[in-house]
Amino acid sequence: MDDPDGTWREQRQRAVRAHAAAADARRAAEHAEAAELVAAFVAEATRRGLPADRLTALGYDGRSRYRTRLRGWYLDRARTRAVGVDGRFYLLAVPSGLRARLLGAEPAPSAAPLVVGEGGRDGESIPLQTLLNRRLADGDDDRR
Repeated sequence: MDDPDGTWREQRQRAVRAHAAAADARRAAEHAEAAELVAAFVAEATRRGLPADRLTALGYDGRSRYRTRLRGWYLDRARTRAVGVDGRFYLLAVPSGLRARLLGAEPAPSAAPLVVGEGGRDGESIPLQTLLNRRLADGDDDRR
């Protein structure tokens, strides 16, 4: 295809940028909605007097658990996802190592997804709202 003045290429680049901007806006809206769900969960868990646990993080090696300074509620049995009392969503996976063993780990908060596990290799995903509702329904039951 001959396009000596580059019009087609410019149009294509504009279309790609517009598509990327729309995807970013969609992602931001989903994260904002998920953050509202997490905030509502924290308010409800606090209202119900649901005790917050001292959270631990799993090392990337999958064998070690490390202390953290975080308090909150685990959302899954594997204890790899949690909501902190600070109203943030955490993926509790950290680099393994001596420093984490001695000083504890500091997982960073993550943007909460509306669908947890979406796009994962195992194909199992669950809506965030369902996870939060299950955790509230479990109450003090630590066998989640």
